[in-house]
Amino acid sequence: MRSEIDHLVVACADLDQGSAWARQTLGVEPVAGGQHATMGTHNRLLKLGPRVYLELIAIDPAAPGPAHPRWFDLDNAQLQARIAQSPQLVTWVAATDDLYAALAAVPMLGEAVPFTRGDYAWRFALTEGGRLNFGGVLPHAIEWRSAHPAERLPESDCTLLALELAHPAATSIVPLFRALKLMGPVQVSAGPRRLHARLATPLGEVSLVG
Repeated sequence: MRSEIDHLVVACADLDQGSAWARQTLGVEPVAGGQHATMGTHNRLLKLGPRVYLELIAIDPAAPGPAHPRWFDLDNAQLQARIAQSPQLVTWVAATDDLYAALAAVPMLGEAVPFTRGDYAWRFALTEGGRLNFGGVLPHAIEWRSAHPAERLPESDCTLLALELAHPAATSIVPLFRALKLMGPVQVSAGPRRLHARLATPLGEVSLVG
């Protein structure tokens, strides 16, 4: 088993707000993703590398509310208040080649649930109550069972340079990263909770901080 950065998760009040933020902050226009029927959400996407992307995600007002909490803590009233002001980098997702091995190594990642959308298929580890582990510093986990979305996204002239994370419990998180055999430009250090993604964009280097 090994894992690597799959995508950044930016929560939005709605997708039009998210697209406007991407144009202003990154200088690019995201493309349509799709609906997640069982989660009551939808998204737009932006390529950041051969197998890395940025996801703008919002509650889908046209979809019925799910009987369970939505992923990425999107039902949290405090998060909803924050994203009403501006989209927020809330967490990230790590791709693994063996989700069940990842869950055995780090059980707090949640429970493997299968998803499909069009010809995409994946397994995703849903956390209990949709919570963000360690405030979003510990990633969610995904195993793609089809083509990877980034392989089909248009070039955006945006690249993920590094993901720099901080948390007061960094000494507890580092062993979890090792258990997941995380690879790529991601590091965690001790300090106040912080997610810092550094991107190369048409506007120059941009920092997304959550």
